[in-house]
Amino acid sequence: MHMWSLRMHTHTMSDLCATGDHDCQQVCISNPGSYKCACKDGFILMDDGRTCSACSNAAIDTVFVIDGSKSVRPENFELVKKWINQIIDKLDVSDSKTHVGLVQYSSAVRTEFPLGRYNNKKDLKEAVKKMDYMERGTMTGMALHHTVDSVFAQGARPGVQKVAIVFTDGRSQDYIGEAAKKAKDHGLKMYAVGVGNALESELKQIASEPIAEHYFYTADFKAMSQIAKKLQINICNEEDPCECDSLVKFQKKVEDALQALNKKYILYGE
Repeated sequence: MHMWSLRMHTHTMSDLCATGDHDCQQVCISNPGSYKCACKDGFILMDDGRTCSACSNAAIDTVFVIDGSKSVRPENFELVKKWINQIIDKLDVSDSKTHVGLVQYSSAVRTEFPLGRYNNKKDLKEAVKKMDYMERGTMTGMALHHTVDSVFAQGARPGVQKVAIVFTDGRSQDYIGEAAKKAKDHGLKMYAVGVGNALESELKQIASEPIAEHYFYTADFKAMSQIAKKLQINICNEEDPCECDSLVKFQKKVEDALQALNKKYILYGE
């Protein structure tokens, strides 16, 4: 991680940073007769122009896209709902920070609730628990189109990182390539989580680059903890290190929830 490098021009009285005549919390950048504040890498400058905030508070619009096909089976569907709520528990849910939406798909696609409808964890988790299992086909491509065109297009906040977590347990019955490309072209950070008969080739099509860090597969819930040990994002947007940092934290939360689910619940997939 780099830090801002500053040259202190102590020879001139107009250097307010050097004389200490400033109120910057972290970094002062001198201009002739004036100054501006900045933050160390991993922090963002707040609206007051002088204080800094850790990036874990960065706003994220997150949509879960959940397979409700009949192959999932009712008891597994309840586990998926618990897994969603374990991730919600770890997110900074509020009106100004993380917003969460939920989509279920089978032979059709249904928005269970849009981004921003619930802005506290209690209401969100109750809404997830009430989701009724659709129990039909697997139209993953249709679900991705719906997520981009309806949920994000109508509910995403400008300038906020957009994340979709797609969960499936089987082969899609429609074409997903075009829909997955469209989602990424619209700036969505795509995670693909597959269990059972999910195809790794489809998960990789859905996942954002670098693909190995955005898709997870396991044969069944008993092996969830083997999906991945540690997640990192290696390529950061230099202009917005905060976005990178917040997504590294987000990835770790998804992984932690998968491992916790594996420890707490054991399913036998006969």
